[in-house]
Amino acid sequence: MKYIIAGTDRPDSNTLKVSKYIQAIYKNLGEDVEIMDLKVMKKDLHDDMQYGKTSENLKPYLEKIAKSEGLIVVCPEYNGSMPGVLKYFIDHWRYPESFEFRPVCFVGLGGMFGALRPVEHLQQVFGYRNSFIYPERVFIMNVHKVLSADGQVQDDMIKQLLVKQAEGFQKFTQALSSFKIDANAVIEQKKQQSARG
Repeated sequence: MKYIIAGTDRPDSNTLKVSKYIQAIYKNLGEDVEIMDLKVMKKDLHDDMQYGKTSENLKPYLEKIAKSEGLIVVCPEYNGSMPGVLKYFIDHWRYPESFEFRPVCFVGLGGMFGALRPVEHLQQVFGYRNSFIYPERVFIMNVHKVLSADGQVQDDMIKQLLVKQAEGFQKFTQALSSFKIDANAVIEQKKQQSARG
């Protein structure tokens, strides 16, 4: 399964609204994807006060990341970068299995620049950890004008870009999987090699 990470813990966030909109696009493309809402996860994320002592309630989320077919990160811009809660969540992921060869794509949302800077920061993090980064990013500028009160995207170009990204990311993950070079295939290969001694 793919997971959409709604990358903020702000109540009633535009990030979650965009995440739900993207989830509906995948549904229309015949694929169920699950949203990981950092606002819901926040309590469990902050249960552990030190790195290396992950709370029991956080472990299921980390397990989903480590087994995902692909990740769609929806990120707003906070002070020129990503929200701290998103980076803190990423810092809990197991390395290398959560990152290496894991397909990931990005949607940024914000004001004038549509979260260009935080998405580029995220690309640096995932690139450093050897993820497969899907090249077609979507930047939603002036998101408060683009979204209706009920969370629907009103801009036709943004609608088209989000659908195009979803269609492309589906093909991207399928191609990596078919050649067994995605994260889950590599992890399975390592297990088999270890079992053979």
